[in-house]
Amino acid sequence: MSTTVDTGWTQADRAKAAAKLMLGWVALLWVLEAVDHATGHALDQYGIVARDPDSLTGVVSAAFLHFGFDHVASNSVPLLVLGFIAALSGIRRFLAVCGLILLADGLGTWLISPSGTMTLGASGVVFGLFGYLLVRGFVERRALGIAVAVGVAAVWGTTIVSGILPTDSGVSWQGHLCGLVAGVVTALCFQRPARPRPAALTG
Repeated sequence: MSTTVDTGWTQADRAKAAAKLMLGWVALLWVLEAVDHATGHALDQYGIVARDPDSLTGVVSAAFLHFGFDHVASNSVPLLVLGFIAALSGIRRFLAVCGLILLADGLGTWLISPSGTMTLGASGVVFGLFGYLLVRGFVERRALGIAVAVGVAAVWGTTIVSGILPTDSGVSWQGHLCGLVAGVVTALCFQRPARPRPAALTG
């Protein structure tokens, strides 16, 4: 016999928490870009400069900075939507997932980008969340997760594929690719155990 532990959180509570978190995250990106613009792009120095040891702190900070408001705008909607969906499974789990994606994407970008190039932007996290959601449902064998994977693939699949191809010298396909791989690996690491089948009653 087993019982379900009541955490006090309804699905509506989870949705509200996820929405507040992601709205706050996206708002932070816009505030930081406004500060960067007002200070003559002083914050850009905190980006990732490939294989420059002094820029290793940018492995994390680069994901919160952008090259202008158009750059922020292009990342805001997919980050908001994909982040919201991923956060519905739990805020703590979501923060751990994002932390691993940030670190893995940042370090990968630092390692494989052309020497001396600077990378900024939340697109690595966006690609990571896409990879995470794409794989999570299948590794956990959950119908809803698989439906989510099919949905995000249908909406953003073409954009993701084009984003990891080295066709635009002004776009960090390395950051996109590292983010995507990080998201897939994170989904494998954070898979929930399969639900046990209910025991049959005897006697």
